[in-house]
Amino acid sequence: MNQRTRKLIGAFLLVASIVLWSVLATAIYLALPEGLPGLVLIVYFIIAGMGWLLPSMIIIRWMARPDGTSQIN
Repeated sequence: MNQRTRKLIGAFLLVASIVLWSVLATAIYLALPEGLPGLVLIVYFIIAGMGWLLPSMIIIRWMARPDGTSQIN
């Protein structure tokens, strides 16, 4: 698979992973008990807001991988 194809697939994977992560983070937030202190919620939102970075980094690293050396220019 060449890099151009990986970038196309990766773009769709990135959008899908961000949508999936936001749905998951919202579901977890709605499952939290009411009346939590504001500091706890801030910590949750920081973690939830940065949680999409790890899957995205993996997808971007895969997308940026160079093509094989057997390609003729």
